[in-house]
Amino acid sequence: MALASLDIRNRYRGSVLGPFWLTLSNAFMVVGLGLLYSSLFKMSLADYLPFIAVSLITWNTISTIVTDACTSLTSAEGIIRQLPLPYTVHILRCVWRNAVIAAHSLPIILAVFLFTGVWPGWEALWALPGLVLLGVNACALALFLGMLCARFRDIPPIVGSVMQLAFFLSPVLWKPELLGPGKADWLVLNPFYVVMETVRGPLVEGGASPGVWAAACLFTAAMAALALGFFIRFRGRIAFWV
Repeated sequence: MALASLDIRNRYRGSVLGPFWLTLSNAFMVVGLGLLYSSLFKMSLADYLPFIAVSLITWNTISTIVTDACTSLTSAEGIIRQLPLPYTVHILRCVWRNAVIAAHSLPIILAVFLFTGVWPGWEALWALPGLVLLGVNACALALFLGMLCARFRDIPPIVGSVMQLAFFLSPVLWKPELLGPGKADWLVLNPFYVVMETVRGPLVEGGASPGVWAAACLFTAAMAALALGFFIRFRGRIAFWV
């Protein structure tokens, strides 16, 4: 937590608003895209604005974590070579830093709910297990991608390209039902969608389906197993890779 707080202070040193610049940027994006796509999709603004607000903030958090995970170990090169700290310190540092930055955008969701008058019910509590799944995936990705990108330095640009493609293939700006009953069922094969839906669904759609929860738990378990196996096999080489 101390190292993550230091990273945030150094990143926004000399800035007046600090991380709230990102909050302001997200707010303008939510309003702009909400007005545009509610007209394109022929939806009422009160129905679409909460959806786009939660979707964008959740997706930006996922995208930032995936991108930052690529440098979770290489950015701590000096510490790794000088101090015998557990590698999990650097992984948790990456995850906590992004969690704190993402928390600065939470007031946008509250403001949108207040503006539209659409509030989630008790099913919103299911977003908490969704956040736990997101956190486990974040730790696993920071560990796996951190090691992979330390060994192969051409992986980060590939990850960036994949995230751009995943943004358009995942229902972030559009709702899943727009695909139709048959095609929408295939979305459970998209790991970004199912993890995002466990957080978004309880807040704006009355909850996520059991199939989404099952797929999210399956992808999370697979990602954690992959990261743990990779770490056990190659942990002794990390200091040489960075």
